[in-house]
Amino acid sequence: MSKKKQESSGRIAQNKKARRYYELLETLEAGIELRGTEVKSLRAGLVSFRDSYVQFKNGEAWLVGLHIAPYENAGYAQHDPDRDRKLLLHARQIEAWSAKVDQRGFSVVPTAMYFKSSRVKVEIALGRGKKLHDQRETIKARDIQRDVARQLANM
Repeated sequence: MSKKKQESSGRIAQNKKARRYYELLETLEAGIELRGTEVKSLRAGLVSFRDSYVQFKNGEAWLVGLHIAPYENAGYAQHDPDRDRKLLLHARQIEAWSAKVDQRGFSVVPTAMYFKSSRVKVEIALGRGKKLHDQRETIKARDIQRDVARQLANM
C-alpha cells in the first residue's frame, strides 16, 4: 500500500462521550459537505465533537455544533469553525430517521469521523439519552469486568 493511501485512510476522531450519555441503537455512515481548509484541518486531527448533534431541516440532515479548528496556512480563505455542515444521505434515510426522532424522542449524534478512500465520512448513531443512574451502572459494570480480567490475567 502506498504511503499516500495509508495517510488518507483511517480514523480522524471519535466521540467518546456519545456512548456515555446515549444508548446507541442504530448507526449509519454519512458523507459530509466540507470546504478545502476544513479537510486540511481534519487531516491534522483538529476536530471536536463537544455538544454536536444532527438536526433535520427541510428534508436535509445538518451536523450542528461540530468544531473544526481553522487551518493555520489558509491565509485569507479561512472557514468558520462552528458552522452547520450538511450531511449527505439518501432521502429515504433522512425521512426514516427524522420520523424516529420526532415520534419517539431519539437523538442523532455523531460517533466518529474517518477517511474512506480520500473522502471524509461521519458515523452517526440514533440514540436514547441515558439517565444518571444508567450511566453509573454502565461505569460500574465496566469496572467489574476490568477487575475480573485483571484477576484472570494474574492467575
